[in-house]
Amino acid sequence: MSRKNLIIMIVAFIVEVLITYFIASFFSVRFIEVMFFTGIAFAGGIFYFSSSGGAISRVFASQVSGQTGIIQKREQFTYKIGPIFITSVIFFLIGLVFFLLLVWGIIPPKEA
Repeated sequence: MSRKNLIIMIVAFIVEVLITYFIASFFSVRFIEVMFFTGIAFAGGIFYFSSSGGAISRVFASQVSGQTGIIQKREQFTYKIGPIFITSVIFFLIGLVFFLLLVWGIIPPKEA
């Protein structure tokens, strides 16, 4: 892994931790209680925006093909796995472990 990718991963992890911390403090819950759900949101959002698009992308490609006569490859799904997505998946998996520990009662609930 290159130094550039490692720095990008660290910065992305810090940003995800900060956003999760602010969400947890806004709702007055523990950080680990929100970590799983924000991890899903981060990983899903990054996957959506770094993939080849969805139905809207295919509609625009069809319109361009109809107007110009140039056929574009629109049926092929492409995805670029980058360091930010890998960081989001790691954050999600850590959150999943904490969430399972909370559900199973290994980590006690927050005392009022």
